[in-house]
Amino acid sequence: MYNYALHQQINEAVQHAGIDIGGEDNLFYTRFMANTADIFDLYMQLYEHHPKAEKNFQQLVQLIIKAHTERPSALKSRDEQKREKGNWFLSNQLVGMSLYVDRFCGDIRGLSNKLGYFGELGVNFLHLMPMFESPANESDGGYAVSDFRKVDQRFGTLEDLEALQKEMQQQDMYLMLDIVLNHTSHQHEWARKARQGEKKYQDYYYFYNDRSLPDEYDKTMPEIFPEAAPGNFTFIPECKKWVMSVFHNYQWDLNYNNPHVFVEMLDTIFFYANIGVDVLRIDAPAFIWKQLGTTCQNLPQAHTILRLIKQCVEVATPGMALLGEAIVAPKEILNYFGTGNYIARECDFAYNATHMALQWDMLATGDTKVMLAAQHELLKKPFGTSWITYTRCHDDIGLGYDDYMIKQAGYNPYEHRKFLKDYYSGEYNGSPARGALFSSNPKTGDARISGSLASLCGLEKAIEQDNESAIALSIQKIILMQAHSFFLGGVPMLFYGDEVGYTNDYSYLHDSGKSYDNRWMHRPVIDWRKNKRAEEPGTIENQVFNDTQRLISIRKQLEMVADHSNLQWMTPHNIHIAGFIRSLGDEKLFCVFNFKDKPSYLTWFAFKEHGYAPAQLKDHWSETLYDVGDDREYLVIPPYGFLLLQPV
Repeated sequence: MYNYALHQQINEAVQHAGIDIGGEDNLFYTRFMANTADIFDLYMQLYEHHPKAEKNFQQLVQLIIKAHTERPSALKSRDEQKREKGNWFLSNQLVGMSLYVDRFCGDIRGLSNKLGYFGELGVNFLHLMPMFESPANESDGGYAVSDFRKVDQRFGTLEDLEALQKEMQQQDMYLMLDIVLNHTSHQHEWARKARQGEKKYQDYYYFYNDRSLPDEYDKTMPEIFPEAAPGNFTFIPECKKWVMSVFHNYQWDLNYNNPHVFVEMLDTIFFYANIGVDVLRIDAPAFIWKQLGTTCQNLPQAHTILRLIKQCVEVATPGMALLGEAIVAPKEILNYFGTGNYIARECDFAYNATHMALQWDMLATGDTKVMLAAQHELLKKPFGTSWITYTRCHDDIGLGYDDYMIKQAGYNPYEHRKFLKDYYSGEYNGSPARGALFSSNPKTGDARISGSLASLCGLEKAIEQDNESAIALSIQKIILMQAHSFFLGGVPMLFYGDEVGYTNDYSYLHDSGKSYDNRWMHRPVIDWRKNKRAEEPGTIENQVFNDTQRLISIRKQLEMVADHSNLQWMTPHNIHIAGFIRSLGDEKLFCVFNFKDKPSYLTWFAFKEHGYAPAQLKDHWSETLYDVGDDREYLVIPPYGFLLLQPV
């Protein structure tokens, strides 16, 4: 609805700022006027009853204008290039890698020297794990930020980061960084002032004089790390108050009931946008709104905040996409793409964490039924948004898919999850995996899984046993897992080290700042002598690198692999085989994967039952040409094998 007074307010603000609405700033002005009503409505949903709501909205308007005027011309040109491509981030040309800069190559300048390595592999999208200042031994891997605008000296300087971004942009590469919206380090300037008793900054957090309200919150709030960080509140002796600290006692939750907190953090978002971030990964968005009597997770107001951020970014820095790192139940994750009038207008990306976990389910069981039971939820993802697909990341592997999916496959949920935990922690007799349980809760039996891709696929154990056949089979598993995620739909994100088969790194046990968290076993320190072995034919590193490189190359050749919401699951004629079709116009790609340790047979009818009957199929992986046989004949897929079949 047209709001004359609101639009007049915006007009006055842009004119006062010297915005050239008829010239070079016309697109900005047009975007602002088009989105003003939504921005105002979303803001008022959150803050209408706050005594400073109107004043802070004026600050919000000024902040949007400031972000645009400060945006470098090179980034404005890049915004326009992305706009001309449409949804640029849906492309099959994008392949990412997530890494810790210090553990990968030392510092940011060292990373600049490794851009050729990514180019050789085919990676053109880097997710750099948190690099902004955080206290040693109280950093939570960089997610306890003490200064959102200062690169930690371990990595270099802000100038180094800006130079890296410019170099990446020249090589047509994309950059993703994290922002931690939910909390700050207890060493952040705001936290230090709050600890000293400043009311303004205590209102930036959830401070309480006694345990009355914290105890009420704790009745419905789950513990995130029950072993390492029990409880949700920490006593601060300097001011004799309790502060909410959901993750660790050194991470204080920000209070978004205070509109000034929102404006401050949006200013930081724009700061990241204007140093050239292409995708901003919003860490733990499910937690950013707290309400007494709830779990304080996935609340409607959290979505309102994300939508408000998205509309503001769309106006001022439209080339930056948003990733919501919400690792939640399958039904819940879809909400982070937006609902109602905001479908595809909340987060552009989400992690397909459900399917990631289901891949590990398939690998352990050799059975695809649980995975297929989840797909009716995941296929609801709206067009114009995309997944980050992956086999693993820096975090643990959760088993959070719904019980009914497991029951639908004929399993008991408790026993099935127990089997998976035992299998990947190496407790199950005959399991080749070497992993560990993370955040195990003896009260509920809940736990997640740590371990590198290679170790969970059996490579570590096979090397220890000097078993050549087991080594070959584990490599086949590694590539199977990567291939499945590469062609599923979304942007594939490798985790560093996986491209050359790194096994678990146990050096974390000797570091007091990390030894309590076994996730560091799959966050290796890169030995570049080992990576150099990727150039030596016959080595494990060479096999894994070359196969990963080939997968990336094939993906980039096939436009139907771009995320056009064009995935259809094939009928499961064999429970060991996961098969799906990617379509674009008349072009089709049949992707079939055998998760069994024995050859599996797939009837040729599977390729004909969806209204199309190819006579011949070319496998892009083996470069084999297949004549499609009779319905009573079978395509044989080797143990942990896969085919990428295109009609010819």
